[in-house]
Amino acid sequence: MLPKGDFETETATSGTEESVELRQDDNAEIGPRSRKRYLGSLIFNIAAFILPALYGTLSKLWVANIDSSLVVTTDAYTYIGVVVEVLNEGLPRAAWNVIGDKTNRSLADRHGLSYTLIAFQTVLGFIMSIAFIAAAQQFADAFVPAQVRQASLTYVRISAFSALSSAMQYAVAAATRALDLPDVPLVISIVQFAVNIILDMAIISKYHAPGLTPSVNNQAANQLACNMVAAFAGLAYFLIITKQQRRKEAASSTAGAKLSFVWLKLLARPGVFTFLESAIRNALYLWLVSGIIAMGSDYATAWGCFNTIRWGLVMVPVQALEATSLTFIGHAWGAWRRTVGVEKRHPTATLGQIREIIRPALISCAIALAVEVPLCLFLSFYGARRYAYWISGSVPVSLITEKMWKSIDWCYIFYALSTQLATILLSTRTRWYLYQSLVSNLCWVLPWAIALSRIGITLEDAWKYQSVVFGGSLVFSFFDVLIVDCIWAWMLLKGRMTLPPLAVRRVA
Repeated sequence: MLPKGDFETETATSGTEESVELRQDDNAEIGPRSRKRYLGSLIFNIAAFILPALYGTLSKLWVANIDSSLVVTTDAYTYIGVVVEVLNEGLPRAAWNVIGDKTNRSLADRHGLSYTLIAFQTVLGFIMSIAFIAAAQQFADAFVPAQVRQASLTYVRISAFSALSSAMQYAVAAATRALDLPDVPLVISIVQFAVNIILDMAIISKYHAPGLTPSVNNQAANQLACNMVAAFAGLAYFLIITKQQRRKEAASSTAGAKLSFVWLKLLARPGVFTFLESAIRNALYLWLVSGIIAMGSDYATAWGCFNTIRWGLVMVPVQALEATSLTFIGHAWGAWRRTVGVEKRHPTATLGQIREIIRPALISCAIALAVEVPLCLFLSFYGARRYAYWISGSVPVSLITEKMWKSIDWCYIFYALSTQLATILLSTRTRWYLYQSLVSNLCWVLPWAIALSRIGITLEDAWKYQSVVFGGSLVFSFFDVLIVDCIWAWMLLKGRMTLPPLAVRRVA
């Protein structure tokens, strides 16, 4: 059951023995809008997610003013992000289960885990950036329409290093949210947005500096520079905060705040399941997207506009609610493990304890319904076509986008709910999170992906099939996650779930 206040753990070493003692946080009496409470954390997370989404819309608008045919080129950045997402959703998504356990790990240990996670992800991001540069031609062949492919090669090469900045940002954001520091991702978003707007206004907007000739490559260069600046700003801010926090800790607790291969292995245990889940899901998604790109420039641009609506409007509250739910379920799971015994392999939970663990997800579901239903209705009846025309400058593109959105808008309500329900599995048992994703992707997405490659669809009937794939997967996933969550709860009630012992011993 959730503790009344905020708790940390402190490891006291005496001779060859270590014991973990629960202690009350000095700031237990905190207000409802504190970042250590659900509401306060949600406010920070909404602000952090809305700024990048707003810039994504503005960047397309400015590129459309330069050359509307090159709006689709900017989607190459999105698809690079999808590939990098496999990296970002590996170890970082283990943060909620490991770093988020503030009951059984000391603050210094959680800092050490965070440093290790960030360093490892940064190295992987750099390697992936080099790989994107080397394979720029092949990437453009797969994800850029033939009409603008050659003109987009430089854009792809410039955007390749977004893998590095994205890996750093995602690792810092996941670790700091698990540490109840959602202000760090907000700082990253503010810096990124502010510098982007300043550079874009000066270089590629209608009001650019005289004597300059704006191009889509300028936008890519601006975006890369701002992403790197924001990533390092967020990292620096995080290091300053953790240094200040450790000064308040006892001298014996500072030993854990360092990079360690032990911490990496601890993160890898749940992280391998989130990595496999993301790799399978995104591989199938990119397979389907490559088929959309092959349908021509208007269709591909419409899909980009559809995604801008999805990520710029629909997904902001969904992502903010997900991040908040993940944080507090991770805390509650750790507190419950402490209650039943961290070494117990088959613990039994009461109905009340399960309700306390999943309560953040249920709250997020209620808020998601209240926000997403009116938003989807507004876009369907009024906003989708106008929004698409605003960012693309093309009537055919706006009509295709409107058709796409109207056919599966209701499916995103199911998606908003399934995303919140999945946080229960992601924050507690990442193996189960992988299982539910495999069911959805292998039983629905994969068969349809194979079928679409053999049907020989045309531009006239393409969306009829693709809407079934994309929309159907969202509905299928909702019932899939709901069933797996019920099985998860039943296994805990009956004491039939096998849990690994928590490694709480300090790095020497």
